[in-house]
Amino acid sequence: MVKEVLVGNIKFGGDNPIVLMAGPCVIEDPERTLRIGQRTKEIADTLGIPYIFKASFDKANRSSAKSFRGPGLEAGLDILAQIKMKLGVPIVSDIHSIEQIKPAAEVLDIIQIPAFLCRQTDLLLAAAATGKPVNVKKGQFLAPWDMQNVIDKIRETGNESIMLTERGASFGYNNLVTDMRSLAIMRNLGYPVVFDATHSVQLPGGAGTSSSGQREFVAHLTRAAVAVGIDAVFMEVHDCPEEALCDGPNMICIDDLPQLLADIIAIDAVTKKYKL
Repeated sequence: MVKEVLVGNIKFGGDNPIVLMAGPCVIEDPERTLRIGQRTKEIADTLGIPYIFKASFDKANRSSAKSFRGPGLEAGLDILAQIKMKLGVPIVSDIHSIEQIKPAAEVLDIIQIPAFLCRQTDLLLAAAATGKPVNVKKGQFLAPWDMQNVIDKIRETGNESIMLTERGASFGYNNLVTDMRSLAIMRNLGYPVVFDATHSVQLPGGAGTSSSGQREFVAHLTRAAVAVGIDAVFMEVHDCPEEALCDGPNMICIDDLPQLLADIIAIDAVTKKYKL
Protein backbone atom coordinates (compact mmCIF):
# COMPACT_ATOMS: atom_id res chain seq x y z
CA MET A 1 0.00 0.00 0.00
CA VAL A 2 1.31 3.44 -0.92
CA LYS A 3 1.64 5.81 2.03
CA GLU A 4 -0.49 8.94 2.11
CA VAL A 5 1.31 12.28 2.09
CA LEU A 6 -0.66 15.28 3.30
CA VAL A 7 0.01 18.71 1.77
CA GLY A 8 -2.35 21.24 3.27
CA ASN A 9 -5.70 19.50 2.87
CA ILE A 10 -4.58 17.60 -0.24
CA LYS A 11 -3.82 13.89 0.07
CA PHE A 12 -1.32 12.17 -2.19
CA GLY A 13 -1.14 8.40 -2.45
CA GLY A 14 -3.32 5.56 -1.25
CA ASP A 15 -6.55 5.44 -3.21
CA ASN A 16 -6.87 9.22 -3.34
CA PRO A 17 -7.69 10.91 -6.66
CA ILE A 18 -4.88 12.23 -8.81
CA VAL A 19 -3.39 15.65 -7.97
CA LEU A 20 -2.28 18.38 -10.38
CA MET A 21 1.00 20.23 -9.81
CA ALA A 22 1.21 22.91 -12.50
CA GLY A 23 2.41 26.37 -13.42
CA PRO A 24 5.06 28.08 -15.52
CA CYS A 25 8.62 26.77 -15.63
CA VAL A 26 10.02 29.84 -13.94
CA ILE A 27 8.72 33.11 -12.50
CA GLU A 28 8.95 35.49 -15.46
CA ASP A 29 7.18 38.42 -13.85
CA PRO A 30 4.76 38.56 -10.91
CA GLU A 31 1.65 39.55 -12.88
CA ARG A 32 1.97 36.96 -15.63
CA THR A 33 2.91 34.22 -13.19
CA LEU A 34 -0.15 35.00 -11.06
CA ARG A 35 -2.44 35.06 -14.12
CA ILE A 36 -1.25 31.62 -15.19
CA GLY A 37 -1.86 30.34 -11.67
CA GLN A 38 -5.33 31.86 -11.53
CA ARG A 39 -6.32 30.35 -14.87
CA THR A 40 -4.94 26.94 -13.92
CA LYS A 41 -6.78 27.02 -10.60
CA GLU A 42 -10.04 27.93 -12.35
CA ILE A 43 -9.66 24.93 -14.65
CA ALA A 44 -8.73 22.60 -11.79
CA ASP A 45 -11.64 23.81 -9.63
CA THR A 46 -14.11 23.36 -12.48
CA LEU A 47 -12.98 19.78 -13.01
CA GLY A 48 -12.59 19.01 -9.30
CA ILE A 49 -8.92 18.06 -9.35
CA PRO A 50 -6.77 19.09 -6.34
CA TYR A 51 -4.27 21.74 -7.39
CA ILE A 52 -0.78 22.77 -6.26
CA PHE A 53 0.97 25.71 -7.92
CA LYS A 54 4.53 25.33 -9.16
CA ALA A 55 7.13 27.77 -10.48
CA SER A 56 10.88 28.07 -10.00
CA PHE A 57 12.45 31.11 -8.39
CA ASP A 58 15.84 30.16 -9.82
CA LYS A 59 16.73 27.77 -12.64
CA ALA A 60 20.29 27.00 -11.61
CA ASN A 61 20.95 24.19 -14.09
CA ARG A 62 20.35 25.81 -17.47
CA SER A 63 22.31 24.87 -20.58
CA SER A 64 23.95 28.28 -20.88
CA ALA A 65 25.12 30.81 -18.30
CA LYS A 66 23.19 33.38 -20.35
CA SER A 67 19.87 31.55 -19.98
CA PHE A 68 17.07 33.23 -18.04
CA ARG A 69 17.11 31.98 -14.44
CA GLY A 70 14.30 33.88 -12.75
CA PRO A 71 14.17 36.52 -9.99
CA GLY A 72 16.32 34.62 -7.49
CA LEU A 73 15.72 33.38 -3.97
CA GLU A 74 14.55 36.43 -2.03
CA ALA A 75 12.44 38.11 -4.69
CA GLY A 76 11.16 34.78 -6.00
CA LEU A 77 9.99 33.52 -2.62
CA ASP A 78 8.24 36.83 -2.01
CA ILE A 79 6.35 36.41 -5.30
CA LEU A 80 5.46 32.81 -4.46
CA ALA A 81 4.22 33.86 -1.02
CA GLN A 82 1.92 36.42 -2.66
CA ILE A 83 0.62 33.83 -5.13
CA LYS A 84 0.03 31.37 -2.31
CA MET A 85 -2.01 33.95 -0.42
CA LYS A 86 -4.02 35.12 -3.45
CA LEU A 87 -4.78 31.67 -4.86
CA GLY A 88 -5.17 29.86 -1.55
CA VAL A 89 -3.30 26.80 -2.80
CA PRO A 90 -0.13 24.99 -1.70
CA ILE A 91 3.16 25.84 -3.44
CA VAL A 92 6.00 23.65 -4.71
CA SER A 93 9.36 24.84 -5.99
CA ASP A 94 12.85 23.43 -6.31
CA ILE A 95 15.91 24.24 -4.24
CA HIS A 96 19.52 23.88 -5.36
CA SER A 97 21.62 24.41 -2.25
CA ILE A 98 21.44 23.86 1.50
CA GLU A 99 21.48 27.63 2.08
CA GLN A 100 18.19 27.99 0.20
CA ILE A 101 16.31 25.44 2.28
CA LYS A 102 15.52 27.42 5.43
CA PRO A 103 14.00 30.49 3.72
CA ALA A 104 12.28 28.28 1.13
CA ALA A 105 10.67 26.15 3.83
CA GLU A 106 9.00 29.27 5.25
CA VAL A 107 7.02 29.64 2.00
CA LEU A 108 6.91 26.30 0.22
CA ASP A 109 4.54 23.49 1.11
CA ILE A 110 6.62 20.95 -0.82
CA ILE A 111 10.38 21.17 -1.19
CA GLN A 112 11.46 19.77 -4.52
CA ILE A 113 14.87 18.27 -5.26
CA PRO A 114 15.92 18.61 -8.92
CA ALA A 115 16.85 15.45 -10.83
CA PHE A 116 20.53 16.35 -11.12
CA LEU A 117 20.74 16.68 -7.32
CA CYS A 118 18.75 13.62 -6.28
CA ARG A 119 21.82 11.81 -4.87
CA GLN A 120 23.20 14.78 -2.92
CA THR A 121 22.99 13.33 0.58
CA ASP A 122 23.46 16.53 2.57
CA LEU A 123 20.87 18.35 0.48
CA LEU A 124 18.34 15.56 0.93
CA LEU A 125 18.92 15.41 4.69
CA ALA A 126 18.64 19.17 5.11
CA ALA A 127 15.42 19.33 3.08
CA ALA A 128 13.92 16.41 5.00
CA ALA A 129 14.90 17.92 8.37
CA THR A 130 12.46 20.79 7.76
CA GLY A 131 9.63 18.33 8.23
CA LYS A 132 8.10 19.49 4.96
CA PRO A 133 7.02 17.01 2.29
CA VAL A 134 9.95 16.38 -0.08
CA ASN A 135 9.45 15.62 -3.76
CA VAL A 136 12.56 14.10 -5.35
CA LYS A 137 12.88 13.95 -9.11
CA LYS A 138 14.61 10.77 -10.23
CA GLY A 139 17.84 11.56 -12.02
CA GLN A 140 17.96 10.83 -15.74
CA PHE A 141 20.94 8.62 -14.89
CA LEU A 142 19.25 6.46 -12.23
CA ALA A 143 17.30 3.23 -12.37
CA PRO A 144 13.92 3.43 -10.62
CA TRP A 145 14.94 0.90 -7.95
CA ASP A 146 17.89 3.15 -7.06
CA MET A 147 15.39 5.57 -5.55
CA GLN A 148 15.18 3.26 -2.54
CA ASN A 149 18.49 4.76 -1.42
CA VAL A 150 16.99 8.25 -1.72
CA ILE A 151 14.02 7.18 0.39
CA ASP A 152 16.31 5.69 3.02
CA LYS A 153 18.30 8.92 3.31
CA ILE A 154 15.17 11.01 3.85
CA ARG A 155 13.71 8.55 6.34
CA GLU A 156 16.86 8.84 8.47
CA THR A 157 15.54 12.23 9.59
CA GLY A 158 12.18 10.76 10.59
CA ASN A 159 10.44 12.44 7.66
CA GLU A 160 8.00 10.06 5.94
CA SER A 161 6.41 12.68 3.67
CA ILE A 162 8.18 11.58 0.52
CA MET A 163 7.20 11.75 -3.16
CA LEU A 164 9.14 10.44 -6.14
CA THR A 165 8.95 11.96 -9.61
CA GLU A 166 9.66 10.32 -12.96
CA ARG A 167 10.94 12.68 -15.67
CA GLY A 168 12.49 10.35 -18.21
CA ALA A 169 15.86 8.67 -18.64
CA SER A 170 18.73 9.73 -20.89
CA PHE A 171 18.63 7.84 -24.16
CA GLY A 172 21.64 8.79 -26.21
CA TYR A 173 22.46 12.45 -26.66
CA ASN A 174 19.87 15.25 -26.19
CA ASN A 175 17.01 12.84 -25.71
CA LEU A 176 14.85 11.47 -22.89
CA VAL A 177 12.62 8.42 -22.91
CA THR A 178 10.05 7.54 -20.26
CA ASP A 179 10.02 3.91 -19.21
CA MET A 180 6.47 3.38 -17.94
CA ARG A 181 7.71 0.44 -15.86
CA SER A 182 9.54 3.00 -13.74
CA LEU A 183 6.26 4.37 -12.41
CA ALA A 184 5.11 0.99 -11.15
CA ILE A 185 8.54 0.10 -9.76
CA MET A 186 8.87 3.34 -7.80
CA ARG A 187 5.29 3.16 -6.53
CA ASN A 188 6.06 -0.30 -5.20
CA LEU A 189 8.66 1.35 -2.97
CA GLY A 190 5.68 2.55 -0.93
CA TYR A 191 5.46 6.29 -1.58
CA PRO A 192 3.40 8.48 -3.93
CA VAL A 193 4.70 8.80 -7.47
CA VAL A 194 4.46 11.89 -9.67
CA PHE A 195 4.80 11.95 -13.45
CA ASP A 196 6.59 15.02 -14.80
CA ALA A 197 4.73 15.23 -18.08
CA THR A 198 6.52 18.16 -19.66
CA HIS A 199 10.14 17.56 -18.67
CA SER A 200 9.73 14.01 -19.95
CA VAL A 201 9.49 15.41 -23.49
CA GLN A 202 12.42 17.76 -23.04
CA LEU A 203 15.43 17.48 -25.36
CA PRO A 204 18.23 18.53 -22.97
CA GLY A 205 20.61 20.93 -24.67
CA GLY A 206 18.81 20.14 -27.90
CA ALA A 207 18.89 23.74 -29.11
CA GLY A 208 22.61 24.24 -28.50
CA THR A 209 22.57 26.91 -25.80
CA SER A 210 19.16 25.85 -24.47
CA SER A 211 16.96 22.80 -24.19
CA SER A 212 14.38 21.97 -26.80
CA GLY A 213 11.30 19.79 -26.47
CA GLN A 214 8.42 17.94 -28.11
CA ARG A 215 5.23 19.16 -26.49
CA GLU A 216 3.16 17.21 -29.04
CA PHE A 217 3.84 14.09 -26.97
CA VAL A 218 2.83 15.50 -23.56
CA ALA A 219 -0.80 14.39 -23.74
CA HIS A 220 0.09 10.89 -24.98
CA LEU A 221 2.63 10.24 -22.22
CA THR A 222 0.40 11.74 -19.55
CA ARG A 223 -2.55 9.52 -20.40
CA ALA A 224 -0.24 6.49 -20.47
CA ALA A 225 1.30 7.33 -17.10
CA VAL A 226 -2.08 7.78 -15.45
CA ALA A 227 -3.19 4.43 -16.87
CA VAL A 228 -0.15 2.76 -15.28
CA GLY A 229 -1.13 4.23 -11.90
CA ILE A 230 0.32 7.40 -10.38
CA ASP A 231 -0.62 9.87 -7.66
CA ALA A 232 0.03 13.24 -9.30
CA VAL A 233 0.85 14.87 -12.61
CA PHE A 234 3.46 17.62 -12.70
CA MET A 235 3.37 19.83 -15.76
CA GLU A 236 4.51 23.23 -16.90
CA VAL A 237 1.87 25.40 -18.51
CA HIS A 238 1.99 28.85 -20.08
CA ASP A 239 -0.44 31.23 -21.74
CA CYS A 240 1.92 31.45 -24.72
CA PRO A 241 4.71 28.84 -24.66
CA GLU A 242 6.39 30.43 -27.68
CA GLU A 243 7.03 33.53 -25.56
CA ALA A 244 8.24 31.62 -22.48
CA LEU A 245 11.70 32.57 -21.25
CA CYS A 246 12.51 29.00 -20.20
CA ASP A 247 11.47 25.53 -21.43
CA GLY A 248 8.91 26.89 -23.90
CA PRO A 249 9.24 23.97 -26.37
CA ASN A 250 8.12 21.40 -23.80
CA MET A 251 5.46 23.45 -21.99
CA ILE A 252 1.82 23.12 -22.99
CA CYS A 253 -0.56 25.97 -23.71
CA ILE A 254 -2.98 26.51 -20.87
CA ASP A 255 -5.85 26.46 -23.39
CA ASP A 256 -5.13 22.76 -23.95
CA LEU A 257 -5.24 21.94 -20.24
CA PRO A 258 -9.02 21.40 -19.69
CA GLN A 259 -9.34 18.52 -22.16
CA LEU A 260 -6.14 16.83 -20.99
CA LEU A 261 -7.22 17.05 -17.34
CA ALA A 262 -10.65 15.68 -18.19
CA ASP A 263 -8.97 12.72 -19.88
CA ILE A 264 -6.66 11.92 -16.99
CA ILE A 265 -9.40 12.27 -14.37
CA ALA A 266 -11.43 9.67 -16.26
CA ILE A 267 -8.44 7.34 -16.69
CA ASP A 268 -7.42 7.75 -13.05
CA ALA A 269 -10.91 6.77 -11.88
CA VAL A 270 -10.67 3.51 -13.83
CA THR A 271 -7.11 2.82 -12.68
CA LYS A 272 -7.95 3.40 -9.02
CA LYS A 273 -11.17 1.37 -9.29
CA TYR A 274 -9.35 -1.71 -10.52
CA LYS A 275 -6.16 -0.95 -8.54
CA LEU A 276 -3.96 -1.34 -11.60
